[in-house]
Amino acid sequence: MDRAAAQELATQLYRALSAGDRDGLDRLLHPAFEGHATEGLPLGLGGDYHGPAEMRRDFWGRIGRSYAACAVPGEFALLDDGRLMVRGRYEGKARSGGLLDAEFVHVLSFADDRISGLEQLTDSGRWAEALATGDFKTVKFTVTDGVGELRLNRPEARNALNQTAADELYEVALRCAARDDLRALLITGEGPAFTVGGDIATFAEAEPGALPAVLRRMIGPYHEALRIFSSLNAPVVVAARGAVAGGGLGLLYIADVVFAAEATKFATGFTALGLSGDGGNSWFLPRLIGIRRAFQLYYEQRVLDAMEAAEWGLVTHVVAADSLDEQALSAARGLAAGPTAAFSEIRRLLRDSWSATLSDQLAHEVAAITRAAGTADAGRAVSAFLAKQAPTFEGR
Repeated sequence: MDRAAAQELATQLYRALSAGDRDGLDRLLHPAFEGHATEGLPLGLGGDYHGPAEMRRDFWGRIGRSYAACAVPGEFALLDDGRLMVRGRYEGKARSGGLLDAEFVHVLSFADDRISGLEQLTDSGRWAEALATGDFKTVKFTVTDGVGELRLNRPEARNALNQTAADELYEVALRCAARDDLRALLITGEGPAFTVGGDIATFAEAEPGALPAVLRRMIGPYHEALRIFSSLNAPVVVAARGAVAGGGLGLLYIADVVFAAEATKFATGFTALGLSGDGGNSWFLPRLIGIRRAFQLYYEQRVLDAMEAAEWGLVTHVVAADSLDEQALSAARGLAAGPTAAFSEIRRLLRDSWSATLSDQLAHEVAAITRAAGTADAGRAVSAFLAKQAPTFEGR
């Protein structure tokens, strides 16, 4: 393939990516396409992609969910082996608002007049920086000494979840999953309530017949956020006060330890609105409290106080309101100082056990303890135990 033809295919590729033209990508990419992205990119984007569908879905698609950016080519050069080298810049921003401006080098391979390969080199640090900056409107997120703190931040609406909150929780979940330094996560809320669930005022504003689409659009990123939080390689602590209701209960379910202030109330609330529920309620509730009690919460619109929630298994600790934040943060810091590599394995084992057979679970335990035993933390802890000293854990 000559330089002009190769450059034309490359130009079409960048146009299709900028326009989100899936059909155009299908025409341009060879069935045996192989992609390689720069190691160290945030969100686990670095590495190899096999086939056009995997590249579209798991690389370009995931970029599109977290960034509004495009690749702008600037210089084309045909290499001696027939591949095309393209130099340019990624321009745009992360969806959280941080600006992205990063150089790239792409090396494209060709076969049968189609693009058969793409090797990407770019400044992964700039991608991470764009993701880590930018202001949130409905949440606050910080990481200090390995402890992440996520605060719902709509106190005037009792932290009701609207579209912006759903999108921003998804963004925070992605950031948490991408960080190697996150050793524990604390989730809490500003103001008098943890969260009252979905924002009913938003539902009321929907045009006649539009509510199903409004809910689907909002629940999608929220559910994905819950899925990511549930599978983090770090313990999750929740501090709840005031009220926890509706889909907001999902943020309790993905936690490993839940602190609740004494006056906190818990309820599903869906049937009062003629709705069936979201936030993982139908999956978590039967497993945590049993199906009969789950029906009570749904059908009878049962409201639990903090002590009842603890007795039923929704809450770990009930504490005085004035000590809630202090005790929850102390717990998160204590977990962050522990063997977080082992905690990650334990977290996965316990959550996956709900859908595993005994034989499967026994095999999973062997694999998990083998991985944990291979960490430096385990080696140091064994030596410290024999020396009758307290171990120091680094999470690896």
